[in-house]
Amino acid sequence: MRRLKFNYSIILLFTCVISILVGCDDGSAADSTKRPNIPFIMSDDHTSQAWGIYGGVLADYVRNKHIQRLANEGMVLDNVFCTNSICVPSRASILTGQYSHKNGVYTLSDSLHTGTPTIAGALQKTGYETAIIGKWHLKAQPGGFDHWEVLPGQGRYYDPILRTRDNWSEGGKTYDGFSADVITDLSLEWLKDRDSEEPFFLMTHFKATHEPFDYPERLEHAYDDVEFPEPESLYDFSPETNGRTFLGQKLWILGERWVRASQNKEYQRYPGLPFDLDGLDSIAARKKIYQKFVRDFLRSGAAIDENIGRLLDHLDEAGLAENTVVIYTADQGYFLGEHGMFDKRMMYEEALRMPFVIRYPLEIQAGTRADDMVLNIDFPALFADYAGIAKPDFVDGSSFRKNLQGETDSDWRNEMYYRYWLHRAERPAHFGVRTDRYKLIYFYGQPLSATGAMTSTTEPGWEFYDLIKDPDELRNAYDDPSYRGTIDALTETLVRMREEWSDTDSENQTMQEVLPEALRAVK
Repeated sequence: MRRLKFNYSIILLFTCVISILVGCDDGSAADSTKRPNIPFIMSDDHTSQAWGIYGGVLADYVRNKHIQRLANEGMVLDNVFCTNSICVPSRASILTGQYSHKNGVYTLSDSLHTGTPTIAGALQKTGYETAIIGKWHLKAQPGGFDHWEVLPGQGRYYDPILRTRDNWSEGGKTYDGFSADVITDLSLEWLKDRDSEEPFFLMTHFKATHEPFDYPERLEHAYDDVEFPEPESLYDFSPETNGRTFLGQKLWILGERWVRASQNKEYQRYPGLPFDLDGLDSIAARKKIYQKFVRDFLRSGAAIDENIGRLLDHLDEAGLAENTVVIYTADQGYFLGEHGMFDKRMMYEEALRMPFVIRYPLEIQAGTRADDMVLNIDFPALFADYAGIAKPDFVDGSSFRKNLQGETDSDWRNEMYYRYWLHRAERPAHFGVRTDRYKLIYFYGQPLSATGAMTSTTEPGWEFYDLIKDPDELRNAYDDPSYRGTIDALTETLVRMREEWSDTDSENQTMQEVLPEALRAVK
């Protein structure tokens, strides 16, 4: 008996040692029976104003049953920001955990090369089954995924074409139906067919709510006869009214696109045509454009919400919900008439913010909110943390898992750096810093050979906002003498952050000529 006990003790000790090794942080042999599944659901431009859980003038009109369900069963993050508010660069940052100047994806025309290290590849190496279905938009074939089926380029709303590894060169396969429905169908099909012994990392990426803001026929009459409330700054027509340094992407551009599409019978490009602005003055025209814009946008968003519900129902039915981290977010925000604008790209709050909700019953308290400052470069670090592996060396962001448990480290960030590269006269290239209260932006107005940027330059200019006194950024307070000390301190912060992220433009003579003395690289 003594010998049996001794042998049993040796076996027990050996088992414990193996368990420790399996749980080590090198990511080589993580325990797949305990690691959570991670479905990462992301839409395009589905801005926080259209979620219904972030307040705003549209909150009472949004169809958000399943987004609200996630919020009730998980946590809403109130301060998530992108580092370059445009589709392709934001998606590259989410995969690599890097700023645009580090991963090389600056504008819409850039590509994320297949061999670039990504969090998908890191998870794949540790046993996760990985897949991406839907919008990819990063040009080259996806790397790091066991399975992928992606839209070519922007893709189309109806009867979408999706490309796989097998049919990439042939152009892909056409599926009947509305894109969000098809993408969800394919995601569910993959989930049901996968190897259930391994955890999964699934990126389900919707085309909606990107322009032209289309929707399925079943939602065609949603919001009929509804008059939507307007944002305070809808009738902002020019920089003279607010001290801004540029015009912006004004709503009249969207109205003109609808009119041209109607006249040319391009009914497949935009829903709800024909549209005209005959006999309307600028105020009436803006009102009419806004109402159609928001109606289309909310219909498109309602289709996303329905399909989120389908994915959640599957997790419940398959008994997977408890040990699954469900995330829903958008690649950036979008202007819904604020400042009289549409589109994104700017460092203003509507475009800068990424709505974000997460559910993980084993760790995250239901029905809670967090206000810590999180960036899209942090997402890969969070995924690695949940997977039980060390943060990959290529990831610059930080895991916010402890933040989601209410245990924020004392040195967690309270400031962020942002840079937008795709220069145009109405939306100049710029960089800036945001803290919990203030925002300082420098519009340097140079193309810098960025792919797709216009070649002409714009006059450099500064903007500053007090986000407590002016949360809607209605007045550029850069020249307000009462803020001079704050602005000087923020300028120093901006210099420091540019140096920390190695984005100083020190070798670019053109930039050195347009940067104020306070911002010039000293290295």
